[in-house]
Amino acid sequence: MKKRVAWLDEKDTITIEVPKSESLEASLPHVYVGNSPCMIKSVGFLDENTAQITLEDPFSLECVASLSWGGDEWQIYLRKVVRSAWFDQTYDCTDEKLGCSYFADRSEFAVWAPTARKVELVIETETFQMERKANGVWYIAVEGDWKNMPYHFVVAINGEVQKVNDPYAKSMTANSERGVVIDLPATDPDSFRAGSYPKVEKQDAIIYELHIRDATISLDSGVSQKGKFLGLTEEHTKNTAGYSTALSYIKELGCTHVQLLPLQDFARVDELKPEDSYNWGYDPLYYLTPEGSYATDANNPEVRIRECKQMIEAIHKNGMSVILDVVYNHVFDQANSAFEKLVPGYYFRYREDGSLSDGSGTGNDMATERKMVRKFILDAIDYWLDEYHVDGFRFDLMGLIDLETMQQIQQRCLKADRPILLLGEGWELDTELDAKERATAAQSMKLEGVSFFNDVFRDHIKGKVFLSSDAGYINGSGKFLELLPQLVTGSCDERYGHPLFSTPLQSVNFVECHDNHTLWDRLVLSNHELTEESRKKVHQLATGLTILSQGIPFLHAGQEFFRTKKDDGNSYISADEVNQLDWTSRGREEESIQWVRILLGIRKKYRVFRLDSKKEIQKRVHIIPAPHPVFGYMLMGTSLDFAIFINPTASVMNITMPNQGRWEKLSSNHACSLSPISCLLSATTEIGAYEFSVWRRSRVKL
Repeated sequence: MKKRVAWLDEKDTITIEVPKSESLEASLPHVYVGNSPCMIKSVGFLDENTAQITLEDPFSLECVASLSWGGDEWQIYLRKVVRSAWFDQTYDCTDEKLGCSYFADRSEFAVWAPTARKVELVIETETFQMERKANGVWYIAVEGDWKNMPYHFVVAINGEVQKVNDPYAKSMTANSERGVVIDLPATDPDSFRAGSYPKVEKQDAIIYELHIRDATISLDSGVSQKGKFLGLTEEHTKNTAGYSTALSYIKELGCTHVQLLPLQDFARVDELKPEDSYNWGYDPLYYLTPEGSYATDANNPEVRIRECKQMIEAIHKNGMSVILDVVYNHVFDQANSAFEKLVPGYYFRYREDGSLSDGSGTGNDMATERKMVRKFILDAIDYWLDEYHVDGFRFDLMGLIDLETMQQIQQRCLKADRPILLLGEGWELDTELDAKERATAAQSMKLEGVSFFNDVFRDHIKGKVFLSSDAGYINGSGKFLELLPQLVTGSCDERYGHPLFSTPLQSVNFVECHDNHTLWDRLVLSNHELTEESRKKVHQLATGLTILSQGIPFLHAGQEFFRTKKDDGNSYISADEVNQLDWTSRGREEESIQWVRILLGIRKKYRVFRLDSKKEIQKRVHIIPAPHPVFGYMLMGTSLDFAIFINPTASVMNITMPNQGRWEKLSSNHACSLSPISCLLSATTEIGAYEFSVWRRSRVKL
């Protein structure tokens, strides 16, 4: 008699892959749960090789189930049923606390594995049998002091016994071998809980995107703990030419938020030999554990937590907020992930043919719409807010996350004692979730508290991102001039076309980020005929528009000094030589950096550059007539007016100011100065080739 496998695909439906035969059709199947028979409602064949048995009632998943039919026996294992609404409802444990909780006299462990027949906890080398609750949570409290002890689970599911790490592990041994029992209060820096947060409101945000290792790994960074969390705690660092670097430099620049590329535990980098490999961090392994390659000692499970907190605390002390880049749309290795081992088939989306959905392009999409996936994400948000005091989250491929999950995240963040900035990539991607349920830019009206990367801004300012020879307004002699009014008004004003967003604060304006070519490398490809000096001026037009448009400005680290990645358009695992911030170049481009500082200062000083509603924009922002293809717009404050002109050509052009009066040239990329550059009493003046100029006029008579 052969042993075979049948599959429970619905709460009351068993699928058997078996050839249709007269002997099977002539006999009756028998289904047993433990030793108890189940009542069968119907038996039939879906095709020549697939039979289906429907039961009168669903059976308990706690017991071994089997099928006897036509002289053969099948073990009944769970398959599609884990993706059913019935399963989600029956084994909902959203109110349970999962993971490991440490106490000096005991440690408590809870893991959700409703399809497991048996779960054991192994701490160090000792094994403990866990108890199953009705909702599928396995729990045990183990007496004694288990601080810093490694642990894992051993689960028996669908006839296989596997070692599984805790997806809720707060720290890991080196290279993610095992989870570790952590006494979290012991990992706090001395003043961490008493520290204050910079409470930056959304309309005041200016984001600076930074990779932890890139920030300090350069030989000329002046930092001692290069490539580490602690590298971003060192202050007053300088390059060999005496210019500021790292944390002090970022503070001087004037951004309000540092957005860190993923710092949660990720794959591809050997934590014991991090110098041998590199990763941006979008290969997530354990979401509540800081990455060990950024710690000074990956073998000590407390160190990575403490040093990550020290970095966040240092950024806060320097007056800036911290945004974490989080990757809840996929995992690095679906088949070997803790999620898949604990509840096979549940945590990921599947196509009708049984293959994995792959909108992420990584081989899998997380099923964020399911209760326990959503719970995990919300628990992770809670944890990073409360334990690490972060101030925001950037959601990688947010368009793969469902609307309800993002709405619940938004509601959770509103309860924080400080403004929490939420932003993400709202791209339309091919995933097995109805388009109306995805957190895409097209659904932005349902997520008014969430901001979206504005790819319309990006692609029409510099050209389509995936066509390296394409040009936009700044590098195409004014191409797409007609779209500039929409872009500078936060893409929310119907005066200038169909709005993308309901408020300007939903628009994250950017022309460069970690993905794809840097703006400098892109301009080398699209505008190779330009001199280096002209290319720098064109580059500054894009940066200026990013900073002074309505919405939230987003700068990629080093953009202000023409960062290059040596024509590498996808440097996610490239060498430090490609990815590192070149602090030597920073010194050579001090004039450009100073110009960016001035623009950031203007934005921060004058509220009219950071309006928070469409109504205010319609009242205060107006387009100025200018010779084609120069673009001009005016901002009307309470007592001050501002005029901004951009010339995307190699020719000097004549422009007319919007009103009579004494206009001061506040800033120009042709001249770096902390005080007004010139004054204008006549109605007309010139704008230079590739010039970005800002003018100010007082309506109060002096």
